[in-house]
Amino acid sequence: MSQTIALVDDDRNLLTSVQMALEEEGFKVQTYIDGENALVGLIRTPPDLAVIDIKMPRMDGEELLRKLRKKTSMPVIFLTSKDQVTDEVSGLKLGADDFVGKTGGFSTKVLVERIKVQLRKKDKDINIEENKNIISHGKLKLDPSQLECEWDGKQLPDKLTTTEFKIVEELARRPGQIKPRDLLMEVAYREDTEVEDRTIDSHIKRIRRKFREIDKKFSAIETRYGSGYRWNVK
Repeated sequence: MSQTIALVDDDRNLLTSVQMALEEEGFKVQTYIDGENALVGLIRTPPDLAVIDIKMPRMDGEELLRKLRKKTSMPVIFLTSKDQVTDEVSGLKLGADDFVGKTGGFSTKVLVERIKVQLRKKDKDINIEENKNIISHGKLKLDPSQLECEWDGKQLPDKLTTTEFKIVEELARRPGQIKPRDLLMEVAYREDTEVEDRTIDSHIKRIRRKFREIDKKFSAIETRYGSGYRWNVK
């Protein structure tokens, strides 16, 4: 099945050239010329990866990424402009996965290769056995169909609750990616259930305690103060 790439940029010439290059590589392409329309489209029809320009009208790339990260962990490549260092620092804080400069000789070929790298990384980060839907990463092994969790080949003595399992599963699906509290709340609870931010913190504490019953040095769930949590890739 073809993978879908979303391109968000107010430069129509760039959109056309990159779209043509990606379609030649067999990708499906979604295009948007401003951040507001992109936000609606990316949430309604999520692509496999998004390429977002930072400087745009009607919601710039930084604000778009900030709002996207509350809903999705899809890989995002930022297109940076003049002050590339400043753009990259800001992008890293927001959760961008890579950067390609638009000035100093923009290369469509380089962007296409960077896209391929991120897609390969996405596939490598998570190993799913298609017939069993097993998720494994490092010492962790999850079986969503049975709600079973193993750490270093051992079952947790105190089994994860359904809510705790959903939180661990969401974190483990994109190791290294920061997951905001509100996203974890949406994953763990139904939309019509009112939950406070600190409820997720309490769940995380209990999850860590359960893992530490078999591994006192367990530190795979990392707190990112002011942002949320992530599954540590180390």
